[in-house]
Amino acid sequence: MTNTGRRGRERAATDQDIRRTARALLVEQGPEAVTLRAIARELGITAPALYRYYGSRDDLVEHLRADVVADLAAGLAEDIAQLPDEGALQLFAICKGFRRWALAHTKEFTLVFASPAGDDTLSRLGEPFGRIFLAAAGRVLAMHDLVTPSNDVVPAELRDDLTSFQEELLAVLKESGATFPLEKLDLGVTYLMIQFWARLYGHVTLEVFGNYPIPFSKPDVLFDAMLADLAREIGLSTE
Repeated sequence: MTNTGRRGRERAATDQDIRRTARALLVEQGPEAVTLRAIARELGITAPALYRYYGSRDDLVEHLRADVVADLAAGLAEDIAQLPDEGALQLFAICKGFRRWALAHTKEFTLVFASPAGDDTLSRLGEPFGRIFLAAAGRVLAMHDLVTPSNDVVPAELRDDLTSFQEELLAVLKESGATFPLEKLDLGVTYLMIQFWARLYGHVTLEVFGNYPIPFSKPDVLFDAMLADLAREIGLSTE
């Protein structure tokens, strides 16, 4: 290719081209394959040309991760839009939708949920997936009298971390326009929400990476049973 032709290709490469190519590499080969050099090679341009858009691979990957999260949230929002405006029904539909998405998009799941998150993990509550999950949880708090841990059962060693998480939750829920009594989000409820997410995320991660201690012919039944157990513990129904 002549220098003139190469410069023309470089000018033609847009941010949309770069992200689309990065997403294709992610889906086909996994997060490790997403490099500026690989993207430049796919687009037929030089790697330095990409620095007009992204200062580093980490910068590009963070934008790619945000694209994946937005797509996930949009899909879940579409799913629950067909349901009655009932917090528990929507919350458990989101849980099931998250599992389906993770199993169908294992490379994207790895990038977003199974890679180091850095120092801004709490701020990600305000991203699309966090907002849709918390909005449903907020409706559950508003519409149901839950069986929740009292503040005094929260381990003392966890209180400072949970207090920081509680403050972040309150800020996100206020921004989302959630209409529930904010005083319900005490330290015991915050503790419960962390445990709920840990069990949901842990179950999905084990299934995505095939790390169950024994093989299950019907893992969907195991997942539904886990959700039913969670619901029963806090006085809800998954039906």
